[in-house]
Amino acid sequence: AVLPNGLRVILIPEPKAPVVTVQVWYRVGSRDEVSGTTGLSHLMEHMMFKGTARYGKGEFSRLIAGRGGTENAFTSQDYTAYFENLASDQIGLALELEADRMTGLAIVDQEFLLERDVVKEERRFRTEDDPQGALIEQLSAVAFLAHPYRWPVIGWMNDLDRLTADDIRAYYHRQYTPANAVVVVVGDLDPTALLDRIRATFGAVEGPERPPRPAIVEPPQRGERRVIVKKEAQLPLVMAGYRVPNYAHPDTYALTVLTALLSEGRSARLHRALVYARQIALEAGGDYTALSADPPLLSVYATAHATTPIGDLERALFDELDRIKTTPPDERELTKAKNQIEAQFLLGQDSNFYRAMQIGMAETVGAGRGYLTTFVAKIRNVSAADVSRVAKTYLVEDTRTVGTLVPLPSPDATLPPATGSTPR
Repeated sequence: AVLPNGLRVILIPEPKAPVVTVQVWYRVGSRDEVSGTTGLSHLMEHMMFKGTARYGKGEFSRLIAGRGGTENAFTSQDYTAYFENLASDQIGLALELEADRMTGLAIVDQEFLLERDVVKEERRFRTEDDPQGALIEQLSAVAFLAHPYRWPVIGWMNDLDRLTADDIRAYYHRQYTPANAVVVVVGDLDPTALLDRIRATFGAVEGPERPPRPAIVEPPQRGERRVIVKKEAQLPLVMAGYRVPNYAHPDTYALTVLTALLSEGRSARLHRALVYARQIALEAGGDYTALSADPPLLSVYATAHATTPIGDLERALFDELDRIKTTPPDERELTKAKNQIEAQFLLGQDSNFYRAMQIGMAETVGAGRGYLTTFVAKIRNVSAADVSRVAKTYLVEDTRTVGTLVPLPSPDATLPPATGSTPR
């Protein structure tokens, strides 16, 4: 259903237990930021828990916890989502609290400064002090030239330093509007009665029209790009990101199967070849998410043994990608990969929370619920020839970006060993 103020509502009854998940998805993420103000979406997520005129700071979380529920939120490149998991007879509280902060958030300057410091510390911990996080961030910045997928969801530190409470207020009023949101509720519910309740709770929430999301087309990549990160770390790491399509392209199903064949589990090709057979890597894997508003990257990576030259590991990694182009998976290997994908999808459907997540993600990136209803059938239709074809089409040198982590010794390693006894 769509309310007169533009709010979309999706209700899925699942009466197996007297619980529900309430999720509010906003179609805004780091993709919607501009250079100089990166990190706004994630910082906005933090500020949404700082209270309204009606409910003070921390009251949201205390009320939900007091009714035995849990709540949290997350931000990505394409969306920001908030959720509550609680008993079905407490659903009114979650709806009331979400509607209240959709329109009445109190953004106090001092609270903004405190929360900005929290986010800066989070950035230090997750990226600046984490070698793999730093490499991923640098690789994305090189792989995308024009598209905002090039900057980190948490934002660049210099931008965080410059952000003001006024920036947050303007962003909130522009993006946190009913017309830019989807309410998804899954669990023990009566759809007719609950829709009436949502109309009564959210119907009076006013806001501007859905903000436009400009189409940003990344220029064609015409040659391999490389980035080297030298950082204190224990082991070398090589990673490659390939330009691939998103959900809107029919090849995404074969790409999903290809990624599973390469990286899903210990019997996957990368782990089997690099970690088990050749013993030149400690771990190897990959990632691809088709449910992306714009074309993303398909990534593969491998962490070297301390004695493995990084060049040897890189060649071995790319050799495995070339092998799947010329040696399609046999029926057993293909069936196993497709079964893994289907099992993960269906297990997600069995959980109220993850089922709502699948729906919210599909709705906010533009795929819609129809994508979910046909997903399993289209995965089942992928053939071994399809897998090799998409590998040949997309896993090519000219459209990849390669990142290498070169470990530097810790400054502490140069200190002479301590001598003498330790006082007690």
